Amino acid sequence: MRCHSLHEAAAVEAYEEAGVRGIPCPTALGNFMYWKTKRARLSQQASVTLYPLAVVEQLDDWPERDQRTARWFSLADAAAAVDEPELKRLIAGFRPPPAPSGLASRVLPALQTRARRRFPVLGWFHRLMPSQGRFFEQFEAHAQTLVAGAEGLARLLHGEGDIQAMIEEIVRREHDADDITREVLQDVRRVFVTPFDRSAITDLIGTMDDAIDQMNQTGNTIGLYGVTSFEPQMRDMSGIIVEAARIVAEAMPLLRSLNDNAARLHELTGRLIQIEGHADHIHDQGLRALFKASRDDPMQFITGKEIYSHLERVVDKFEDVANEIQGLVIDHA
Repeated sequence: MRCHSLHEAAAVEAYEEAGVRGIPCPTALGNFMYWKTKRARLSQQASVTLYPLAVVEQLDDWPERDQRTARWFSLADAAAAVDEPELKRLIAGFRPPPAPSGLASRVLPALQTRARRRFPVLGWFHRLMPSQGRFFEQFEAHAQTLVAGAEGLARLLHGEGDIQAMIEEIVRREHDADDITREVLQDVRRVFVTPFDRSAITDLIGTMDDAIDQMNQTGNTIGLYGVTSFEPQMRDMSGIIVEAARIVAEAMPLLRSLNDNAARLHELTGRLIQIEGHADHIHDQGLRALFKASRDDPMQFITGKEIYSHLERVVDKFEDVANEIQGLVIDHA
């Protein structure tokens, strides 16, 4: 029986106790201590570590179905339902996952109308801008393509579906992202008033687009070489990529009000930098293991090394996004 790492064990527990299957991120969200009561009513202090899990499905049947009742809670209700103060604090710091993305042509007009209602202080800004100037909405729509592309890549590496179908999904998302990036660059040239400096807009959308381009390159490499099995470290890096994409999707709407959201943006960019460092460590571990396992098959090492390189570049691009956001906060908050 294979020994699970901590984040893999957490995913197994989610399946066994609640029937939830998903893709775990190996970088912990936090930890807490509590006193666990045994059957003999003896208490023992336990240490618990929390890991993000991108849910793939919730099953109708699972190993402990007869012992537990599965329920979904809002974040506020979940925090109120637990007794441990540190766990309550950690849950209270969660944010809802980003909404599912659609094609930019459908998403952007709806987002623009909703944004004007939610942020009336920006009314002057929208009145000054031509109707094509939709930078905030474009950032948010692009972030949704990152989430969808990252989830497709993670499902590919975790064997959650047909490999070719997952590659095609990543390609579609990359094309959607290219369309949004093209709109941004066109608007920057023709819009007189912009929310940030033109270079800040183009740099931010450019680094976001680089991230999904690298996801596409990863999928293309897998398809080109016909790779069908993936190392644990590759899967772990894909879990980090999903977490990074979701962080960016949370950060984008906060750019509308930098003064009010500076503290949260600082937390999110710090998390992006943290998981990028962890990804570097996993990348190096994976390469060492791959080298040892492929001494008699140099092509296996060359192919695996290329996949690792693309995965590392994806995470590096998310760190670049974090740096761009930090620059915006410093310059404009």
